[in-house]
Amino acid sequence: MNVTLEMIDEAAEVVRRRLSAPVRVGLILGSGLNAVAEAVDAEAVLSYTEVPHFPPATVEGHVGRLVAGRLEGQAVVVMQGRAHYYEGYSMAQVTLPVRVMQALGVGILIVTNAAGGLNPAFRPGDVMLIRDHISLVGMTGLNPLRGPNLDRFGPRFPDMSCAYDSDLRAAARAVGEREKIPLYEGVYVCLAGPNFETPADIRFLRIIGADAVGMSTVPEVTVARHGGMRVLGLSGISNVAISEEGVAGETTHEEVLEAGRLLAPRIEAIIRGVLRQL
Repeated sequence: MNVTLEMIDEAAEVVRRRLSAPVRVGLILGSGLNAVAEAVDAEAVLSYTEVPHFPPATVEGHVGRLVAGRLEGQAVVVMQGRAHYYEGYSMAQVTLPVRVMQALGVGILIVTNAAGGLNPAFRPGDVMLIRDHISLVGMTGLNPLRGPNLDRFGPRFPDMSCAYDSDLRAAARAVGEREKIPLYEGVYVCLAGPNFETPADIRFLRIIGADAVGMSTVPEVTVARHGGMRVLGLSGISNVAISEEGVAGETTHEEVLEAGRLLAPRIEAIIRGVLRQL
C-alpha cells in the first residue's frame, strides 16, 4: 500500500489542530521505552486510532499513542510505540508517522529501539548510539521509498552517507559522560522479523559489521533523511544474541520488555540532555 500526499496532509491536520505551537523535535519510542513519554508536559494525547491512516501498534510494549507537549523546553511530538513491517503493514504505512512529522515542520528525529547485542562487549541494559545502519530489508526490496517519489519531501535518490547526525551524536556522548551513563557506538542492522535470529544469522550479521540487530528504525530513518530531518538513533541492548548452536538460553519478548525497564531511565536522561543542548 502506497501513502499519498493527501493521506499525509489529512493525518497532519488532525494533529496540528491539537497543537498550540509548531513542533521542532519528534521522538519514536521502541519496545519497553514507553515511560519516556510520561516525562513530557503534555498538551495533547491522541490514540493512533484517532489519527487518519496511522497504523495501530499491536505489539505488547507499544502503547500506540501520540503525545505532544514540551520536554526540556522543546516542543516535541512523541510516538509512544510504533508499527512494524512484520505486523502486516507496508513500509509506507510503517513510515507514515515520520511523513506526518515532516508535514508538521519537525526537523529533528530522535529514534529509539530495543535491540539484540551482536557485539560481544555488550550486555543487557547497555545503550548504543547508532553511528550507521545496514538495511538488509531495504537491500532485498522492502524500501519505504519504493513507488512514486514524494517530491515535496525529497529527491528520488536521497543520499544516506550521513544518516545519523554527527552533532547530535556528539551531544549524546557529552550527556553520557556527564551523567555517567556508559554509551557505546555502533552499527544497527534491520531485519524483517518477527522471529529472533538463528545462531547462523548472528554469525553472519557480525561478519558484515553489525553491532546490534532489530526489526525497526531503519525504514523510519530512511524516510526521515529523504525529508531532510536530522536524526539521532539510540539502541537499548535488551539481550545478548546467541551465536552458537546448543547454548542454553532462549530469547523472548518478555526479556526485551524487562530490559526496557532498566534502559528507560538511561535513554530518558540522554534524550533530556540532548534536548537541553539544542
